Amino acid sequence: MRIITISREFGSGGRELGKRMADELGFDYYDKEIIHAIASHNGMDENYVHWALDQHGWQNIPLTFRNSFSSVSIQSAQTGLLLEQKRVIEDIAKTGKDCIIVGRNADVLLRDYHPFNLFVCADIDARVRRCMDRAKEGEDLTAKEMERKIRNIDRGRAHTRDIISNSRWGERTAYHLTVNTTDWNIKELTPVVSAFAKCWFERELK
Repeated sequence: MRIITISREFGSGGRELGKRMADELGFDYYDKEIIHAIASHNGMDENYVHWALDQHGWQNIPLTFRNSFSSVSIQSAQTGLLLEQKRVIEDIAKTGKDCIIVGRNADVLLRDYHPFNLFVCADIDARVRRCMDRAKEGEDLTAKEMERKIRNIDRGRAHTRDIISNSRWGERTAYHLTVNTTDWNIKELTPVVSAFAKCWFERELK
């Protein structure tokens, strides 16, 4: 079984890279599917789960939570969703199928499975352009407003990682490969990164 985890700065194209790599390598792909699984299993609205986990509705949870992350005694809805997300991700790994998981701190949660961990980043200007080019209809943010949104989401991702582990989000030593997508077409990057990942797995099997 081969698992690739993709952590990414918001707007860097990490999600697109992950989907293209899954298609290229023939791996299962998990991103929003995790939200759907959590919502279905708990009878919750997907939009609420998305808000809580992706929009960082738990930012006031103390960092000491990581010391009891595996404890079933934690009852709050917010921390409960983090535990449920952990369960879903572990269940994905237990299927034994090759897969790519985007976000969710899967690299930390699945460290015992020895995944290939990828971090995707880009210059802030490139991320603002990408987000504005792909903005949903009616989302008329200025470049400055979009930059503020990007930085807020990145801060939330960093805080979430701090909640569940003692490692820093984006810390270069936590990943096997960091890809800067600035001025790159994701489609062109895909075969190169996929080839690197395949070489990494081949070396690990020796």
